[in-house]
Amino acid sequence: MKQVNKTITAEDIIKSQDWKTKNRIYLKQLQKFLDLADNIADEDLRKRIIYQMHKCDETLTKMIEEICEGLYNKN
Repeated sequence: MKQVNKTITAEDIIKSQDWKTKNRIYLKQLQKFLDLADNIADEDLRKRIIYQMHKCDETLTKMIEEICEGLYNKN
């Protein structure tokens, strides 16, 4: 049986966000957050919380991609 290398490389991370958008654990946690946020009665507060979570996630994603790009460019 042929072995398949399932390692995500820095290049993979730089080229695509599949590492995040197809990760079942990440998506499950995101869905839990959105389900909880849907129960916030104050619509303005709910929108602000979801927006801030999105900005936090976007910032973390950019940080990871920059770190990986730096690692990839060293090679």
